[in-house]
Order: sequence, then C-alpha cells, then structure tokens
Amino acid sequence: MTEKVWLKKYPKEIPHEVDIPEIPVHQFLIDAYHEVPDKVAIHFLGRELTYRELYESVVKFANYLQSLGVEKGDRVAIMLPNCPQAVIAYYGTMYAGGIVVQTNPLYTERELQYQMVDSGAKVIVGLDILYPRITKVLSETAIENVIVTGIKDYLPFPKNLVYPFIQKKQYGFSVKVEHSGMNHLFTEIMRSAPVKKIEIPMNFEEDLALLQYTGGTTGFPKGVMLTHKNLIANSKMCQAWMYKCVDGEESILGILPFFHVYGMTTVLILAVIGKNKMILMPKFDVEDTLKTIDKQKPTLFPGAPTMYIALLNHPDIDKYNLSSIKACLSGSAPLPVEIQEKFEEVTGGRIVEGYGLTETSPVTHANFIWDDRLIGSVGVPWPNTEAVILKAGENTILPPGEVGEIAVKGPQVMKGYWNREEDTEMTFADGWFLTGDLGYMDENGYFFVVDRKKDMIIAGGFNIYPREVEEILYEHEAIQECVVAGIPDPYRGETVKAYIVLKEGYSVTEHELNDYCRKSLAAYKVPRFYEFRDELPKTAVGKILRRTLIEEEKKKMTS
Repeated sequence: MTEKVWLKKYPKEIPHEVDIPEIPVHQFLIDAYHEVPDKVAIHFLGRELTYRELYESVVKFANYLQSLGVEKGDRVAIMLPNCPQAVIAYYGTMYAGGIVVQTNPLYTERELQYQMVDSGAKVIVGLDILYPRITKVLSETAIENVIVTGIKDYLPFPKNLVYPFIQKKQYGFSVKVEHSGMNHLFTEIMRSAPVKKIEIPMNFEEDLALLQYTGGTTGFPKGVMLTHKNLIANSKMCQAWMYKCVDGEESILGILPFFHVYGMTTVLILAVIGKNKMILMPKFDVEDTLKTIDKQKPTLFPGAPTMYIALLNHPDIDKYNLSSIKACLSGSAPLPVEIQEKFEEVTGGRIVEGYGLTETSPVTHANFIWDDRLIGSVGVPWPNTEAVILKAGENTILPPGEVGEIAVKGPQVMKGYWNREEDTEMTFADGWFLTGDLGYMDENGYFFVVDRKKDMIIAGGFNIYPREVEEILYEHEAIQECVVAGIPDPYRGETVKAYIVLKEGYSVTEHELNDYCRKSLAAYKVPRFYEFRDELPKTAVGKILRRTLIEEEKKKMTS
C-alpha cells in the first residue's frame, strides 16, 4: 500500500473511499424506475422519455434479444450516435445478460469487420444509414441478427415526418429495411416485445458489462474487458467528486459519444445513478449546442477541449445564456489554461481537467472542481485509487519530482484485454496497471503528464493509433517507408501527419493518398498533412524516430 499523500488535499466533502454497490449496472435503472418513474430520464431533440418509459423499453429490448437466442455472455454491438435507442440498447443488452460492444458509427467496412470478428458479436444494432455498410461485412462475421433504427424513430411530431427528407438531402440516399429474416426494426421491437421481468444471476466483480475497443502502437485495436464493478466504481467516484451536485436535480448534456468510455461513464451511467436527466445530442454542432444549453439549461457538461474552444469562438456566443452550467469535467486531451479561464468567465461554472484511459473506465485523476486546483496538472487520484510513478523497466517507485511511467491501481482498472493474455500480462507489473504515459508527481500528490510512452494521437478527443494508419499507407504500391505522428494543432489539440518515402520510379499526390486512406479509415484518422522525404530519421537498428519528427514540427511552429 503506497502513501496517498494527496488525501491531505481532499476537501471534507469527498470521501477517501466510496462505497461500490455490488449490483450490475442496469440495476440502477431498475431502482430509478421504482423510485422516480415519472421523472424525465432523456431529452432528445424535443422528445422526452420518463424513467418508466425508458425502463419498459429496456425490458422489451432485453426480451427481444433473448428471443433471438442471446444468452449470458454473448456480445451485442451498438453502432449508434447518442440517441434514446443507444441508451435502450445499452441497458437492454446488460439486462439480458449480454456484453455491450460499443462501435463507432464512423468506422469504415474494414474497421467494422475487424471489431465484429474480434469480439464475436452475435447481434448488431445500427442506424438505417449505416445498414449498407453493415451488410457488406456480415458474411465475414458471427453476426446473426441486425437491428435497425433511425433518428426519426424518436423525434417528436412533426420532426419525425420531415427528418427523412433532410437525411436524404444530407446523405444522398435513403434506406428502407423490412422487418424479416435476420433484419429487425427497433420500432417493431418496441411495439411487439413483452415487458417481462428477466432474472439472470450476475457476478458483479467478474462478469463483463462491456468490451470497449482501444488500440496501441504494436498492433490493431484491443477489446478492453470492463466489468460491472469497473463501470460502477468509476461512476460512483465521479459522483463523489461532484459533491455539490444533487441527485434528481441535475441535467447532463450528452454530446460526448457513448462509444467513447468517457461519455458512457459521465453521461450514460452517471445520469441514471443520480436519477437525473440526460440531454442527448447525436453530434456536436456549435450553434445547436449553444441553443440547447440556452433552452434546456443543463447543469453538467462533460466534454473535450475542442468543444469548449469551438463554443467560445462562436461569434454569437453572447446571445446565449450559458449560466446554468455548474461543472464540466474535461477529458480526452489537455485543457489549455486560457480556455479554462474564459469558459468559467462566460458560464460562471467550473471546468477542470481529468486524466484516465479506456482501461480505467476511464478516470483515475482529476483536479478538484470547487477546491484547490493546480494549473498544468491533471490533478490527484480519485477515491479508492492508488497511483505512483515507476522507473521504466525496473518497476521501482520514484520519489516526487522524478519522471517515470504513471501506474495505477483501483476498482476501475480493467479485467484485461479480450482474448489477449500476453498483452494483458505486459500491461501489469506487480499489480500496477502501466498507463504508458510518462509523468511525475509533486510532493502534494498532484500528477503531471509530460509525454506519452505510447505514440497515440489525440485529435479532437478521438484516439488515433499511428500503427493502424501506417498499415493502410504501407499497402499503397508507391510507398516504401512511412511514419505517422501527431503534430500540434491549435483546434484539435493534435492532428495526423504522414511522412513518406516513395519507391524509386513511383509518384503519388497528397490528394490521391487522401482518397486512398478514406476508403479504409474513419475520417478523423486520415492524415491531414503529407510530407514526402528522401529518407526518415532512424536509430542505429533502423527504428524510425517518430519523436524526432514531432520535435521538428514544434520547432517550425516556434521559429
């Protein structure tokens, strides 16, 4: 047991240890239904669902999954933006005993196929506009049933009638799916499935609630196994951290996508635990967000720095009343000091930076919201959480001020990587989870991140793994060598740049490479810049020096 020096900084309102109820995640929804059935659970583009309506929809969905043969431990993929169907499918899958596989709607066929094959998902729930993409990968996967829904399904009248025309204009096509064979319509499920209670014994500590895919520099994305305990623990820690918030009285703005574990914990689970309302938006649009805050008056707004930057830079921000916001937890990328100060000035609320990883459900550290904050620091460990700085390769604990690898222990730390025992073993040392991030702790227990040991790029809140982009580039016939790096970007935090050496006698333009990458990569992973070189910097053993290229970019920006 390490000395938790940071506990001396804790305000009296935050407990050093939070109680973690030994129940599955969906039990919180059942409790909310029994205690506040008529309270609004979801607001979505003008439509509202009470906790009673949400609970009944979840039970219907779970019963339908069972009728399709879904058993305890089976994986159900959810490929949806933030909408009521995403909430229903999430809790419904768990209620049926299944394991949720959150799937990014931006995935290309290649990325989708990889995740479906790796997870072994039996069912996928997707948007109608994604249906053509889903059908193209089915033959290579274990998927037996496809549940299709559309944004219009949960829009109020008359928006539900108008939306299909807007969608056709926006995407250039419309999709009509029949409820037959392996295809199932979400609306039909809600009409026909019974509201029948299901009893499935759950081991809160061992049973998986979620497979959340992340990646690394050494290969393709890995399925992070998060248990019911992991998710509940992190949500209860978050609840304790935000001690001025009152259960049943808060409204949480849900723009962070649920397919990102940060949005899932701070909105999808936290709202239900506190019996609060979640205000869902299917995508981040600056003007829509300002209008929503002005009209719906959310009190909590978890987000990414790029969101806050975009809002503050809107020319008409003064026309909107943002004073309802009490607190914001910012994650996914460093929060610039000037943005923190300006956002607090505009809203009157508080915004602090947190730190964590997919493997930790995700938060391990944060600055105090209403108490002492240390600018430039990611804060102190959360309740129930231990953190140290380890000397690389030796796993000895370093004293304050010395840089090493940040390592953590706590009930929010994953069970391991799906079907990857070797990777799991490499990520733990003497019970510590190795984050791959380099940093130091000061004498008061505040942690600072100085670099990422892993070469992950965080652009606009999205995690991008260079190796995955490089794999695609290396498949191009003209490319001899390439390396992908994250370079500083004033808006996205970082952006993707590819450095390329062409084969002799070959030529290719930036435009051609851009088109080529877009066929296999989600838009946010596609390099924004390409630089052609005669050679790339390397070590004596031939390893490309990615860090050297990043340093060159930083010098260019300061010169």
